[in-house]
Amino acid sequence: MIELETPHEEFRMFVTIPKNWLLARPNGIAGLLLPLASLVFLNPTIAGNLADTASDTTPTTEVRTATQPSQLNWPTARGDAQSTGHADQTLPEKLQVKWEYKADEAIETTPVVVGKRVFVSDVMGKVYAIDRGTGKEIWKVDFDTGFLASPAVKSEELLIGDIDGNLYKLNAVTGKELWRKSTDGEIQGSVAFYGENVLAASGDGKLHCFRLKDGEKVWTYEANDQIRCSPTVAGDRTFLGGCDGQLHVVDLKTGKALGKTFELGGPTGSTPSVVGDKAFLPIMDGVVLAFDWKAQKELWQHMDEERPQEYRNSAAVTGDLVVLSSQFKQVDAISTATGKLKWRHTLRRRADASPVIAGKDVWIAATDGRLIRLELQDGTEEKWSYEIRGSFLAGPAIAGQELFIADDDGVVRCFGDEKSPNKVDAAASSKINPAVPSQGL
Repeated sequence: MIELETPHEEFRMFVTIPKNWLLARPNGIAGLLLPLASLVFLNPTIAGNLADTASDTTPTTEVRTATQPSQLNWPTARGDAQSTGHADQTLPEKLQVKWEYKADEAIETTPVVVGKRVFVSDVMGKVYAIDRGTGKEIWKVDFDTGFLASPAVKSEELLIGDIDGNLYKLNAVTGKELWRKSTDGEIQGSVAFYGENVLAASGDGKLHCFRLKDGEKVWTYEANDQIRCSPTVAGDRTFLGGCDGQLHVVDLKTGKALGKTFELGGPTGSTPSVVGDKAFLPIMDGVVLAFDWKAQKELWQHMDEERPQEYRNSAAVTGDLVVLSSQFKQVDAISTATGKLKWRHTLRRRADASPVIAGKDVWIAATDGRLIRLELQDGTEEKWSYEIRGSFLAGPAIAGQELFIADDDGVVRCFGDEKSPNKVDAAASSKINPAVPSQGL
């Protein structure tokens, strides 16, 4: 059955597949890129104007819905614990570069933004803290390794995993290393937080749960193949997409599987996105799947019938739409309710970076060096774009009324309202925690 909700002459045929229709799909290719996620909480008691971000969720109840307060921070790669890649606020219509910072090496990760600081990691093992208002370097730490994962920040603690399988905890104020632990595989996704613990997925096929305070191992969950995504947290469980072609759901208290794993039909390195009772996940072989995780059932599958798309990044999700970008230069918006295509935008070159939704817009960072703004409800035409000479390999962070993005030349840029090019976002500077001294974050 062929189903297309929005006719358009550029569109080919798409098929929405009933939940019990089994697909025969070829195995995917290894080497997936990703990012992570954590829910933002504002905490007025933390030193240094820091919101207590990337935080733990309330067990059994705290699951992102379609509406949230505007985010002043973007504490992990996908912005929140549920990995939605979604901020509720729409950025100003006219944006300009407020500042640029040049790192020592290429950056292939999304910046994270907490309080008055921006944190980035480069491919040669450096982690940087940058002043959010001025773009000036605050500190830099070199680990002589490489990072494909973004940092994640909770309170004044920064956690990041490297390509050698090491997990580091730093003091986010000073950059001082507090502890490090090792796994047996590359860490490509950002960590996640739950209560007093931190979760790191590894290429060794395991999800490692460490005590945040001292790095002591709490439990380990083992899949059947590599895990290249970030853990997604919803309530008291975490979701993992695996190279074993399974969506794993794990009890965060015990480290044990909750119910059966969901069959994906192919490997994935993408991070699952959760909105309410629904989880969404693309696989490398070109299928997007939706599950009701509470009822433990598949809801729908979506694929391009004529040419299956190839997904190496993660989806951005609202209550109504799932937005993805493929290796074949397509940006697709799919109905969360039906799995039907709503609109398609064709890029000049592919976007390896995961899309981000901010209010009424979708933001795409492409490998041709273009940062593109599309209308969320009908993204067929560009609203705005900005072009560099290099490439964007990771998506932007949206915090307050500003956008932060890094490129493969190691340049970090802050975009803001052109009417106030020299001022830090007023919401961030005034609401994060004006009563706390400025020596913190």
